Amino acid sequence: MTQTPSGSTDGATPRIAFIGNGNVARSLIGGLVGLGVPASTIVASGPNAGLRDALANDFGVRTHVDNNDAARDADIWVLAVKPQVLRLVCEELSALAREQRPLIVSVAAGIAISQVELWLDADVVPEIGVVRAMPNTPALLGASATALCANPHASTPQRAQAQRLFEAVGIALWVDDESLMDTVTATSGSGPAYVFALVEAMQAAAQEQGLPAGIAQALIAQTILGAGRMLCESGEDAATLRHRVTSPGGVTAEALKCFDAGGFRALVARGIAAATARGAELSAQNDAQSPASM
Repeated sequence: MTQTPSGSTDGATPRIAFIGNGNVARSLIGGLVGLGVPASTIVASGPNAGLRDALANDFGVRTHVDNNDAARDADIWVLAVKPQVLRLVCEELSALAREQRPLIVSVAAGIAISQVELWLDADVVPEIGVVRAMPNTPALLGASATALCANPHASTPQRAQAQRLFEAVGIALWVDDESLMDTVTATSGSGPAYVFALVEAMQAAAQEQGLPAGIAQALIAQTILGAGRMLCESGEDAATLRHRVTSPGGVTAEALKCFDAGGFRALVARGIAAATARGAELSAQNDAQSPASM
């Protein structure tokens, strides 16, 4: 008998289990509830009683200590745990996954879809849909940039469910080639840290010129916010917007000339390349620790 995968594809609200109750789970749960998804369709699990209580009190969702209790009867499992514990979590849930065949969504950085499949023992029931997601920390504010990649067993309705899940906290775009997920991690996943580093450098420079710290911080933060909104809302690319605020021979042009002379673009390119390579290294290390490699 062919078993029908779990997953609500008939228009009903899918039941979602968050395995892990840290910041990623909290931001996604908050986004979903804020959009009107019934809290009764969401459940979360995790070892930290304080975090579980906070989710229950703040959003009205059910919580469990045991991952199997949370995942039972859920259509979508969001594996929101640290990469180093994902294997243990998958192995713990593998029997239930084969029984229910939910959509599996992993947000663990550096963990390939094939590793999740292996740890779930999905070769027994190979039709389990798995989506790999890479959100970033602005998800906490509903402003995340998420890239998604799916295995061939994720159905069109399941892919739509995964996309709606992450659109609750920002934008969500599909990447067909999973090998590019390391570049995604190096670009948007780590990207907020690069922006914060730029802000630190700008603030230090402004203070050296005599601007009070509080004023410098407020002006720069608002500048970053405004520039980001222009990129998102104007429909124009960064080069066009940069040219528009750069008068030949003016103040902005002088600063940009210094940046170019210092190799700014080459430095950013090296940083992105180094982060991408490190992501691939971490993924390879995790793969080397899988049972098939032992």
